[in-house]
Amino acid sequence: MAEHGQTFGAGRQTLVLRWMCCAAMVLLAACAPRVTAMRAAPDPAATIQPVFVATGRKLDQTGPIFGLERKEGLHYFRADISIPPTHQVGRIEWPEGPPDAATDFVVTRTEVFDRPDRLLADMRRGGAGTETLVYIHGYNNTLSEAMYRLAQIKTDFDIDMPGLLFSWPSAGDPRGYIYDRDSVLYARDDLAALLTRLTARPGDKVFLLAHSMGAQLTMEALRQIALSGDRTLLSRISGVVLMSPDIDPDVFQRQAEAIGKLPQPFLIFITKADRALTLSGFITGRKPRLGVIDAVDEVERPDVTVIDFTALSDGEAYNHYVPVTSPAAISVLNGIIGQASQGGSVFLRDMTLALPSVKAARR
Repeated sequence: MAEHGQTFGAGRQTLVLRWMCCAAMVLLAACAPRVTAMRAAPDPAATIQPVFVATGRKLDQTGPIFGLERKEGLHYFRADISIPPTHQVGRIEWPEGPPDAATDFVVTRTEVFDRPDRLLADMRRGGAGTETLVYIHGYNNTLSEAMYRLAQIKTDFDIDMPGLLFSWPSAGDPRGYIYDRDSVLYARDDLAALLTRLTARPGDKVFLLAHSMGAQLTMEALRQIALSGDRTLLSRISGVVLMSPDIDPDVFQRQAEAIGKLPQPFLIFITKADRALTLSGFITGRKPRLGVIDAVDEVERPDVTVIDFTALSDGEAYNHYVPVTSPAAISVLNGIIGQASQGGSVFLRDMTLALPSVKAARR
């Protein structure tokens, strides 16, 4: 009995220690200042990435910015993000002093649209094509961070199609995990309605890139679309990537069952060294999240491909964005895109190839 008691006591101490470490991480992150997108004059050597935004964030009454609170319906606007000529792959160069387009990500132009059709007209101007990359950010993201992340992804992957950010009302605070989970449920109708608008014309397609808790939001929206019987909309989704998904694996299985035939390709990017999802697992009851599952074959669906990026982790951002922040991972993905066939989506057409540094499995 004494041995069992000692074992239990040691296990309990380990658990308490882990919780204390996780709490310390949250508090440290909460105390860190958040950066904000800033305007600056354009630099002739910089690259301009137009980022279109649909957001359910309420307009902050203290200034002309979109804040953290929820609103009914969506705001629509465009922000031209300037990427500096000194940009390094996988990084977002935030200003360390006055913003300078020669060295920093900056905003050079913005335009607010009073109707969604005006955003769509601007987005499709100049023969931009009929396929749109829709990025759904994750937990603890501000609007500025999500805009810059999409601009960085478009730049590093040389994506020509228009990029639209769906910015749901995350609290932008590491202490707001439960608030953000509720915001996901609040925003799923808006995301479903946005996808309906983006695919209204024959030939229109969308490719969904969802990160972290944004993957939960994406699955909820797809489930809702499927339950409404709108298979036409689902057929116009040219692919889905769930990157570091913050979803309970059991919940994902039920969501996928409700959706039925999933859009193809349907990819899950996991990183077992993802410290942010490890913390999420503690918060939600110590069950591993989908983005840190132990084996790529744990997702038992023939229409889902799981790719493990653990070997390419570099420690950046708690290993929570490895596929788009690790230069090695970006190089691997760009190589796959370059070798892919011409059929299917323009972005990440065929991710079922297995390379030595990346494990992929299809059941």
